[in-house]
Amino acid sequence: MAEKVLMKGNEALGEAALRAGCRHFFGYPITPQTELSAYLSKKMPKCGGTFLQAESELAAINMVLGAGATGVRAMTSSSSPGISLKSEGISYIAGSDVPCVIINVQRGGPGLGSIQPSQADYWQATKATGHGDFQIFVLAPSTVQEMADFVALAFDTAEKYRVPAMILSDGMMGQMMEPVLFPEESEVKTIEKPWAACGHNNARPHNIVNSLYIEAKDLEKTVIERYERYEKIKANEQRAESYMTDDAEIVIVAYGASSRVSRSAVDMARAEGIKAGLIRPITLWPFPVDAIEKTVAGAKQFLAVEMSMGQMVDDVRLAVNGRKPVSFFGRTGGIIPTPAEVLGEIKKLAGKEA
Repeated sequence: MAEKVLMKGNEALGEAALRAGCRHFFGYPITPQTELSAYLSKKMPKCGGTFLQAESELAAINMVLGAGATGVRAMTSSSSPGISLKSEGISYIAGSDVPCVIINVQRGGPGLGSIQPSQADYWQATKATGHGDFQIFVLAPSTVQEMADFVALAFDTAEKYRVPAMILSDGMMGQMMEPVLFPEESEVKTIEKPWAACGHNNARPHNIVNSLYIEAKDLEKTVIERYERYEKIKANEQRAESYMTDDAEIVIVAYGASSRVSRSAVDMARAEGIKAGLIRPITLWPFPVDAIEKTVAGAKQFLAVEMSMGQMVDDVRLAVNGRKPVSFFGRTGGIIPTPAEVLGEIKKLAGKEA
């Protein structure tokens, strides 16, 4: 039977990784994601896997590159400044077309910032995870259940398209506890990886996993081919949840922890006769422009709600493309907006200020 357990978000990520067939984890401790590493440090050896606390974030991400290049499922996790340190290695992984999973349990910044929850790494995750022309697949859970569910999805998608995948969480969801339903253990589906550098016994040519191209024309060809794959991801992998958007005149767009607050605000607005709705992006890249497009005709206003000074709002404006006004409300520094605050912004847009 499937089992339901009460778990911290960070621990749920670790358990889900094991159940998804991940047997290689390389990381470095940083608050507020350390419970994930601690959980795997106990569980991974019992599964015959490799858990290694590296000497630095730089070392950890390059170990992921090395393990992933052999075709195994490899994962790392960190929090905001740690991801910044891993950015060069993530670029190497993307440039080598190696699938892997990266967890970011966001905290306040810039710099050391705070250890409180934040969503200020949106630009980093979706626009500039490292240097060069590349994208990564980014999932944004809003519950501990989704944190567990999205790990296998991240690995599957990473392997399908040969890209790094990131689960962009935050300190609130990493630390909070909710019931999680794990499916029964089943054999992990494996796909053919003819590119992997995993030994060949002279049965095939050598596989070389590499991101260096001496000739500019060779690099350009490779990058163009990679972007053709990205277009397939945009076409096939957009995910979003719509809540009360069928007749919504004010459409909130919020992801992760902010979407939980915004959903409550929508319910409160509806109770006051305001036609509000919510679009919750599940994939941050590719951004779910199709879900927003479905609401543009009926909406009068859009409101992006984030735990930052405004980052995802840029993608909302691009999707709306000037057809309707797009406003922004956010708290930053580790402060979580309240439903009452979001309701106040909705009422302003509806012309019903107290």
